[in-house]
Amino acid sequence: MLSAAWLALSDIWTPPFRAVLWKTLGLTLVLLIGLWFGLQALVVHFADWPSQPWINTSVAIVTGFGLVIGLGFLIAPVSALMAGLFSDDIAAVVETTHYPQDPPGRGLSFVDSVVSTLGFTATVILVNIVCLFLLLIPGVNLVAFFLGNGYLLGREFFESAASRFRPVAEARQLRRDNAVTVLFAGFVIAAFLAIPILNLLTPLFATAFMTHVHKRVTGSRPAEISTR
Repeated sequence: MLSAAWLALSDIWTPPFRAVLWKTLGLTLVLLIGLWFGLQALVVHFADWPSQPWINTSVAIVTGFGLVIGLGFLIAPVSALMAGLFSDDIAAVVETTHYPQDPPGRGLSFVDSVVSTLGFTATVILVNIVCLFLLLIPGVNLVAFFLGNGYLLGREFFESAASRFRPVAEARQLRRDNAVTVLFAGFVIAAFLAIPILNLLTPLFATAFMTHVHKRVTGSRPAEISTR
């Protein structure tokens, strides 16, 4: 699993990944910045005290700092959304680069992809809202963050990689048959998600990582390793 994680991290910076890297990073930043300004404007609007300008200023400052923390939790659902948009592109690059001996995978249909992405993103949002409220309980919040995101992200990214080679129902069964491996792989993604700045690359890392994990689970190895 560690070698799969290292391969995925190395893949991000390679030329084949650069086009997807800039698109994913750009859209992620735009979405996060838009959410930050939108939520701040919403809070300030409802907390408006025309007769007490200092209150408005204080609320704006406190809200700004609070949203910085809050957006840290929103990176997970944003990553889920970005992965839904670019997962096939990322997986295809990994498969072509490292597993040329295997038949290429095929992405889901547009409708199935949209439905899956929206449903998963909504679930991740709910889990991270709960984690955000648990900030008030020291210790518990960190555990909830890793458990919730580790399970959800591991499940989704693995099933996404597996679904390129088999029906969705079979992909889910494969994930259940390898539940422990997928869960620990999910914890690796959650750990990556917890690293400031670098976590903006979570969609690329998680998709590439789970593509490697799926290949290991099904018995395939990267060409450069298997031919040595």
